[in-house]
Amino acid sequence: MALTKLTQSLIDGTLVTSVNGNTGAVTIEAGVTSVNGNTGDVTVTAGIDLQSTVKTANFTAVANEGYLVNTTSSEITITLPSSPSFGDEVLIIDYAGTFATNNAIITSSNNIQGLSIDFKLESNNLSTILVYSDATKGWLVKSAGNEGSTALGRDLITVDFLVVAGGASGGTCVGGTASGGGGGGGGLRTSYGSTSGGGATAESALTLFPATNYTVTVGAGGSAISGGNAVGNNGSDSVFATITSVGGGGGGGNSVAPNTGGSGGGGQESDGAGAAGTSGQGFQGGDGSEAGNFGGGGGGAGSAGSNATPGSGLSVSITGSAVTYAAGGGTMGTGGSNPTSTQAANTGNGGIGGGSASQDGSSGIIVIVYSNAYTVSVGAGLTSSTTTSGNNKITTFTAGTDSISFS
Repeated sequence: MALTKLTQSLIDGTLVTSVNGNTGAVTIEAGVTSVNGNTGDVTVTAGIDLQSTVKTANFTAVANEGYLVNTTSSEITITLPSSPSFGDEVLIIDYAGTFATNNAIITSSNNIQGLSIDFKLESNNLSTILVYSDATKGWLVKSAGNEGSTALGRDLITVDFLVVAGGASGGTCVGGTASGGGGGGGGLRTSYGSTSGGGATAESALTLFPATNYTVTVGAGGSAISGGNAVGNNGSDSVFATITSVGGGGGGGNSVAPNTGGSGGGGQESDGAGAAGTSGQGFQGGDGSEAGNFGGGGGGAGSAGSNATPGSGLSVSITGSAVTYAAGGGTMGTGGSNPTSTQAANTGNGGIGGGSASQDGSSGIIVIVYSNAYTVSVGAGLTSSTTTSGNNKITTFTAGTDSISFS
């Protein structure tokens, strides 16, 4: 009769290391229908064979083996089996209680928890069993001990950002001697440098994951008004991951109130009040003055607008050079003249208010700074460029909307 020899086997889900007092290797005779009183069919499943040699350097795991891993001296990379079968398992144990100091890195040619990235064991005294499921999810955590918040950690990427929304266009004032209010600058949010005294509030850098899609949208400027007594068009929002900057508010027209926005639009010339900006992103627009036939200047990220004078923008050096973004739009004043200049693209500035026509607002911009250990993949819907400065990469987005990811 054939014999099956197993080392540390499972019988009816129980780990077997001895049968009837026989320890060590356990030999089960084929055809057995009862083991220690368990009658009926007897199913024997191979368990995890714990290896006695402590691992102190990078290694490739074998299916259904367990390993004592000592990271006292350095980080260790564990490569999971390359051609696993359903139910294959690998046990990893923190031998010296040093995984928090020097991580054990788990890598695989198959997915891990549904992602094609490396994970890490980063809690002291952690033990975990990984089981292979299928090609979609790959290796999953079956059980763990002392894992803290999670058994498998992921690399985190620190990303500084500048997110400027599109500026608004100015308003119009036809048939009078005045001009419409200036458009508000686009909302500005940044984690880079000081924003002291500006409408924007200094924020913390984002912590992002590799192999994860993040939305990027560069807001367009509000289009100019031609004819009528009309409020200017708001700029469009700009978005990066969880950060949204609000488009600038359109400037007021003759007897038409301005719009709120990232920074608010300037008021109409008939003593109209300027509109509010968005807290942490920009200032309010200035009031108009019928006495002077001036609309109010649009608010900016650096200061509020006032009668006929736009709010200032905010200087940010995230690209390596100081650039002023998100200024408010001015107003043409007495005579109701029409602006002829075009706003520089990708500043988020508000457009000038005029008589029978106003000026476009400027498109926004998004700039991110991250470690040059990573590469950003950019969707086809975005226009971007990347430079390197020291240990960092700087990627600038100037138009479009799509997803990006880091690797």
